[in-house]
Amino acid sequence: MQEFRPGRFDILPTIVKNLIIINVLMAFLQFVLIKFNIVLPDYFGLHYWKSPLYRPWQLLTHMFMHGSPYDANLTISHLFFNMLGLWMFGSVLENIWGSSRFLLFYLICGFGAAACHLAVLGYEFSSFNLAFHNYEQTAALDTYLKFIQEQGLIKYPAFNELKSFWVANPACSNCVNHSVDLINEYYRQNINEVTVGASGAIFGVLFAFGFLFPNTLLYVYFLVPVKAKYLVAALALFDLFSGIKNSAGDNVAHFAHLGGMVVAFIVLKVWNKKNRRTFF
Repeated sequence: MQEFRPGRFDILPTIVKNLIIINVLMAFLQFVLIKFNIVLPDYFGLHYWKSPLYRPWQLLTHMFMHGSPYDANLTISHLFFNMLGLWMFGSVLENIWGSSRFLLFYLICGFGAAACHLAVLGYEFSSFNLAFHNYEQTAALDTYLKFIQEQGLIKYPAFNELKSFWVANPACSNCVNHSVDLINEYYRQNINEVTVGASGAIFGVLFAFGFLFPNTLLYVYFLVPVKAKYLVAALALFDLFSGIKNSAGDNVAHFAHLGGMVVAFIVLKVWNKKNRRTFF
């Protein structure tokens, strides 16, 4: 372990530069194609494997998609911060490792992040489907209240609206059917949700920087000095907490970030073990 001290190196190395160019072009392209009713994230964003929109190549292509073709501000901010992180930390790693090794590392972290995200989705959807099946067998007001509480659906207005009506009208004749339809619609929408962005790969890059240069000072908001190892640890804990909490309106794939970090750690340990003298 050592502290990174900038020396003579390429400020915008080849792979980092080309990754930024590709990501910017893809962000621009989605706004062009949406005018022809082509939603690019439907084809290249990552979908759950049981979604009708899932395609195997999305494990790679989701890393080059950002934001949404319906929201320019979201796209610009998502793209900017990811590319800033890629440039700040990826440039250092590419200068140290060389272009081929850095690209390999970046892609492995991206694949690992996607795999982790899909694994978490698989667990969540399997648990949800089992609970939903049990609810259908005993559907009633009390079991509905228990179901939406345990599954975290109480935070959504549609489920709360039905809850309020059903509580006020316990003899409601169609509330059971309506609750089943509502849950089915929620499942259909969620199974088709898309995940985009290079964040998983970039969190892997950030972890690698913190792993190799743990005592390097990074300036949060350009003002607060924090050692790289502490910043990486804080981000990991934040993502773990946020992923478990799963707050309403939080559309960040926190476990993808963690997956990128975990895969980065594994790759670094393997590389270091195989080639201790020239690892850095």
